[in-house]
Amino acid sequence: MATTELAPRTRDDARATGAAMLLGSALSNQVGAATAALAFPVLGPPGVVAVRQWVAAAVLLAVGRPRLRTFTARQWRPVLGLAAVFATMNLSLYTAIDRIGLGLAVTLEFLGPLTIALAGSRRRTDLACAVAAAVAVGALTRPQPSTDYLGIGLALLAASCWACYILLNRTVGRRLPGAAGSAAAAGVSGLLYVPIGLFAMLQHPPTAGALGAALTAGLLSSALPFLVDLVALRRVPAQFFGAFMSVNPVMAALVGLVVLDQRLDAVAWAAIGVIVAANTVAVLRRPA
Repeated sequence: MATTELAPRTRDDARATGAAMLLGSALSNQVGAATAALAFPVLGPPGVVAVRQWVAAAVLLAVGRPRLRTFTARQWRPVLGLAAVFATMNLSLYTAIDRIGLGLAVTLEFLGPLTIALAGSRRRTDLACAVAAAVAVGALTRPQPSTDYLGIGLALLAASCWACYILLNRTVGRRLPGAAGSAAAAGVSGLLYVPIGLFAMLQHPPTAGALGAALTAGLLSSALPFLVDLVALRRVPAQFFGAFMSVNPVMAALVGLVVLDQRLDAVAWAAIGVIVAANTVAVLRRPA
């Protein structure tokens, strides 16, 4: 009898712990992005992304320990695709952050997983979510004298990469065990950024402060969220995880305001709220 009574409480405790971990992961990710932005004036987005990719590669290779020599051509194809997505997504996002700010860039990037959540659905609720998100994007990207269309385009490119990341991760997960595939992709992406990072640092010699900010960004935005999410997924259902990811645009806007003094108007905040709500509804109503 005691076991029956304790089981629901234990399950609720596990979910509460998982939710707290996911909240911490989102905060870590966005504080890391804000810290990276502090290094942009010295290293530029390519230099900061290079350092982030190197940190991610070191951590993921240590955790995943992929046996690269045993990979078949069928396994390498999605891994290389994932490496290209890693490289493109982070560079486009960080360049967008440099141009249009953290909150707006991360919100537009979030359209990637939202599109995956809505793709192929014919339910009226999901159609309403898609329409609401489209209206919100229109509000966020409405023409103004200060509108940076290149920055918006780069954020949307990051969104496309995030969608590809989700799809490729599924394939990699089916063809390789554990985190081996993601670790290998991070390693390849890190290698791709060796010449880019060296060129960026030759053009813009790093200061100790800028290098420290870039390393911190790599730890907070790559290493820590990956490890925390890995543990959290053992405590919460996948749908809860997907819905909880919606906190990222809000967290990015708040961190951008507090750390970088990037202020959004009321329309932008409302649009962020609509996109967050659309993703939450779409994910939670998806069949398990």
